[in-house]
Amino acid sequence: MKFTAQQIAEILNGEIVGNAEVEVNSLAKIEDGKKGDLCFLANEKYIPYIYTTKASIVIVNTSFTSDTEIASTLIKVEDAYSSFSQLLELYNKMQFNEVGVSKKADLDKNCSIGDSAFIGAFTSICEGVTIGNNVKIHPNCYIGKNVAIGDNSIIYPNVSIYHNCKIGNNNIIHSGVVIGSDGFGFAPNAENNYDKISQIGNVIISDDVEIGANTTIDRATMGSTKIGKGVKLDNLIQIAHNVEVGDHTVIAAQAGVAGSSKIGKNCMIGGQTAVSGHLTIADEVKIAGQSGIASSIKQVGKIVQGPMAFDIKDFQRSYIIFKKLPDLYRTVNTLKKQIKG
Repeated sequence: MKFTAQQIAEILNGEIVGNAEVEVNSLAKIEDGKKGDLCFLANEKYIPYIYTTKASIVIVNTSFTSDTEIASTLIKVEDAYSSFSQLLELYNKMQFNEVGVSKKADLDKNCSIGDSAFIGAFTSICEGVTIGNNVKIHPNCYIGKNVAIGDNSIIYPNVSIYHNCKIGNNNIIHSGVVIGSDGFGFAPNAENNYDKISQIGNVIISDDVEIGANTTIDRATMGSTKIGKGVKLDNLIQIAHNVEVGDHTVIAAQAGVAGSSKIGKNCMIGGQTAVSGHLTIADEVKIAGQSGIASSIKQVGKIVQGPMAFDIKDFQRSYIIFKKLPDLYRTVNTLKKQIKG
């Protein structure tokens, strides 16, 4: 599909410098741009490329001024990066805008499918499921009994959503995600074995959430595991039973949150971080990657780091000393010999 500079400028509320009728049909990086491509310039270190790119249209900030003539048509906007992101989202939606139910899908007669929805091949929709308007469910997904999925959500291939879970509006769930599998609940018995504790709760995911590939979110033992509005979860994350993740918190890949911990709003948790169970993390806390959280963090906005994480500045000072331990050890031994001599 082709778009003119005029059409794009109207979408972005931008100002055209150059040929308003020039057309593009693909997106590219500015250094790789060729005829028919749309690019953007937001970072100053890429400015030299605007004079050499073959791209037909380049989105730039309103503050940009050129030293020499530029072959490309420019569209000036307040924030080039944000505007290009807006176009990427629009492009992505246009790339996949199918509607209807595949003949190879398996739908229970007692499920409800909203307008303009898409259900891909070999997807199974169970009894009592409610799917909102404009939902896109790709092939090979499993949607268990009484699941509810809100409007405009996208579920990519090979996702499993167990019974009774609730998915909000405008969510993106990537391939391999499992929502609502049993929490890790076992009780030791007299035979030195473990009895399984039935997990009868569910998972509730709010609006505008994105969940990365192969992330798992366990159902609650009782009640609900809760993911707040606007939360972004990376790939390969484990969220255990009865965990609560506050609104607009982001968690990077390979992190794990153990059962019944409560993560505040607007937190940032680095990759490979482990949060122990039954803890409380205050709002706006930042946890550096590969940290271990063994106790609650009650101070709003606290920044921590370390295998047994503590204040990040103290950790960095300690790490400087740690690196010098061999020299300190040799110095101590030298002093000991001098004292004995």
